[in-house]
Amino acid sequence: MSLAGATVLITGAGRGIGAAAAKHIAEAGATEIVLVSRTETELTAKKAEIEGCGCRGRVAVCDVRNAQAMGDLIASLPRLDVLVNNAGMNIPKMLVDVTESDLDEMLALNVRSAILVAQSAVRKMLEIPLDERKTGRVSIINITSQMGRVGAPRRTIYCATKHALEGFTKALAVELAPEAIRVNAVAPTFLDTQLTAPFFAKDPAFAEWVLSRIPMGRLGQVEEVASVITFLASPAASFITGESIAVDGGWTAQ
Repeated sequence: MSLAGATVLITGAGRGIGAAAAKHIAEAGATEIVLVSRTETELTAKKAEIEGCGCRGRVAVCDVRNAQAMGDLIASLPRLDVLVNNAGMNIPKMLVDVTESDLDEMLALNVRSAILVAQSAVRKMLEIPLDERKTGRVSIINITSQMGRVGAPRRTIYCATKHALEGFTKALAVELAPEAIRVNAVAPTFLDTQLTAPFFAKDPAFAEWVLSRIPMGRLGQVEEVASVITFLASPAASFITGESIAVDGGWTAQ
């Protein structure tokens, strides 16, 4: 699963899945990782961590919803082998309580920005000679969700956005297969993070419901998602495209 020589861009890289993926990808030997987030302090800390693994880190403080800024950033890179399209959000509400602002925010980040970032990434990836792309090391990995496969209360809009990203992944994979650019998705369940722990502690009934839906009986870890991302980014997955791998403890198997 070596990523030696690869330049990788990760959105939402300051924390959670994005931060864990940066560490795993650095350990897999990537040459450079471009860390994108709105919070410079988080990115600076992550840069130091991945450079400790022998990988160059580049901090890019940017809101991925700014299509022009993201397009300019990607166009400025000498090359781009892998995009981890990770930035996303949720505003859990019953549909009757969802405001137009809520809807616009989730569509803008989870769908519009993910598509436009991928578009800019593809343009840059096509600059890599075809014979190099055929090694299987050029790919896009969209971070979707188990909610891109099923439904759940208070997540109507989130589910809609993640279903959209799952469909986008498949269509783009078919479109880019002749260009030897692979496109896959990773679909996690609820994860045990610093952000989710207080939320679950505050709402024991919700925590119990979540755990009751996961056959393995526990929350996922960001490292378990990151290892799948690294696999899909590597030549070990060179014949995998248009796929979505659930990292959900069995949630969607039921």
